[in-house]
Amino acid sequence: MRRASKRLVTIGACATAGGIQALRNFKDVEEFTSIVYATPRYIETLNKSTPINDHVSVDFELRGCPINKAQLVELINALLNGRRPNISPHSVCIECKLRGTVCVMVARGTPCLGPVTHAGCGAICPSYQRGCYGCYGPMETPNTGSLAAQWGKLGAGKTDLVRAFRGFNAYAEAFRRESEAHEK
Repeated sequence: MRRASKRLVTIGACATAGGIQALRNFKDVEEFTSIVYATPRYIETLNKSTPINDHVSVDFELRGCPINKAQLVELINALLNGRRPNISPHSVCIECKLRGTVCVMVARGTPCLGPVTHAGCGAICPSYQRGCYGCYGPMETPNTGSLAAQWGKLGAGKTDLVRAFRGFNAYAEAFRRESEAHEK
């Protein structure tokens, strides 16, 4: 595919970070299949779920689960017109500020992945007084260690941190490293 393409774009959390199925990379897949399937010997799976850019050069990653349709239109427009897509690299926190949403971590003490998560959702979860789940994966320069320390001050334990960083983008490098740092 890479050799036959002028540009290769990955779209969505599965393509950019291995997706939710990347949780398999942290546990024994055979144990999962024996629990889930009545006849696990008929199930054939890959050894690991990885992002496409682990295997070939990627020109642009459109993150999210689900992706943002406005970002997709911008991406297509940019590619058709020979320019770089104008998709902001900032975190969900900026989206909260743009919406006028009060910070759930500061005001309510609710753990939130917004400070380290790439924007794109419009800060849906915080607008409903919930912490961000990280659906758009890590932003360009996430300080996951600092966020983990802040979560600790809010009472979150190691298990909470591992669970938080192992969502839709569990195998994105920054989220993977942080979750592994808190694993027992």
